[in-house]
Amino acid sequence: ASAALAVVEPQGSGLGGGGFWLLHRGQADSSVMVDGRERAPRAASEDMYVDESGERIPRLSLDGPLAAGIPGEPAALDHIARHYGDLPLARSLAPAIRLAREGFTVNADYQGLARFRLEALRAQDRASRLFLDDGEPPEPGWRLRQPALARTLERLAEDGRDGFYRGPVARAMVDSVRAGGGIWTLADLAEYEVIEREPIRFDYRGIRVTSAPPPSAGGVGLATMLNILERFELADMSRVDRVHHVVEAMRRAYRDRHRYLGDPDFVDIPVSRLTSDAYAGELAAGIDPARASASRALTSSAGGRDTTHLSIIDTEGNRVAATLSVNYPFGAAWVAGDTGVLLNDEMDDFAARPGKPNAYGLIGGEPNAIAPGKRPLSSMSPTFLETPDRVAVLGTPGGSRIITMVLLGALAFERGEPPTAWVTRPRYHHQYLPDHIQHEPDTFDADTAGALRAMGHELESVGRHYGDMQAILWDRVSGTVSAAADPRGQGLGASFRVEQRQAGAEGRTANAPE
Repeated sequence: ASAALAVVEPQGSGLGGGGFWLLHRGQADSSVMVDGRERAPRAASEDMYVDESGERIPRLSLDGPLAAGIPGEPAALDHIARHYGDLPLARSLAPAIRLAREGFTVNADYQGLARFRLEALRAQDRASRLFLDDGEPPEPGWRLRQPALARTLERLAEDGRDGFYRGPVARAMVDSVRAGGGIWTLADLAEYEVIEREPIRFDYRGIRVTSAPPPSAGGVGLATMLNILERFELADMSRVDRVHHVVEAMRRAYRDRHRYLGDPDFVDIPVSRLTSDAYAGELAAGIDPARASASRALTSSAGGRDTTHLSIIDTEGNRVAATLSVNYPFGAAWVAGDTGVLLNDEMDDFAARPGKPNAYGLIGGEPNAIAPGKRPLSSMSPTFLETPDRVAVLGTPGGSRIITMVLLGALAFERGEPPTAWVTRPRYHHQYLPDHIQHEPDTFDADTAGALRAMGHELESVGRHYGDMQAILWDRVSGTVSAAADPRGQGLGASFRVEQRQAGAEGRTANAPE
């Protein structure tokens, strides 16, 4: 599924990007996060995107090969196949190879995002010829064929990670990147490693939450927000008061994102403290129930449908929540030579200038400053929610708003709502700075909006719906599974019967998912 999405959603993910795969093995009852996040090249430096006066140079960390980190998705696909998969990598990649070679018809979502990135795609002749129709955003129904990408996938299938990170594919990518002003080397590719990380785990009102650890901000952010909200009886509040308290929890979690979070292999992150009940109590005590906090007054203690997500569960209780990305739509808008690989622009997720916003308006701090070999901080938040009776698998694309979308989904799960409600519920978001509530056009009626403004909140409609949540609910009592895809984007929620392997059947319980 990851490989197929890498072909059919070039605006969201791809071999030239990376992601986080949150895996759970049913029989072992254990979870792990496979970190296939991109890394900064060896030659990267903290000031590589700023001018002599220290100001960020517009578009330099977004467009072209200098914006690209070293991709992690191919290595992660190989790692997962070798360590966790029943099928060989070549078999898992076969559908993606077919889709790349034979092509697929694009839809209105593709057209809209191609229009959004039109200038950048036109800047490289190879990208323009591949992803545009005579230099224009293709009409829905236009067929995109990627034969060069099919050949690269075939090399990956035949040789594993070495088919991508060494040999002719690697040389072609490095030559193209350097010809376009980038700084990759063959050593950057050869040295890339997948990292297995312990997920963030905590409890919220009887729900066991398992989510992504740093360099994702998701798990820590969810723990902070839900630990704060556990101190309030949201179910007894009015709509306005409930939104107010959720927003105040969001504000404080994103303040800490700026202050503390980065690549844990480079910075010391106080994860235990940030996810503790005691710390949440301190933060909750600072919330005025009748008045919005001012983000700038909070002292420090001590974006979209670009990106993609998939959720899967099988008949043995194995499950995956995976969020994959090339960052901005169509990444760096640069195809690396004759490989068909569209490069990411994940370097924009670093704090190019601490204290200044990136493309999603997120303020970066020193822990997320650029350094050679470092992974940029991410909002991708693949998550499991678990009670004795129910298991949820969920996640979404959406840039800086990912964590708050998962938060709202978790609160809906707590209320006993079905997955269709998690993915359709109107959304709102606060990320500390800018100091306003971003929301979908139909989230608040006039009375609710007026009451929130009277409390001191500033509201900003983002003018469109956002996110593309993919969610699964397993009812452990009945053994049934329900799935839902966000109507805002493209996707499908489906459950279906498969032939049960004998080895799995031996360890299967009566209430395993059907």
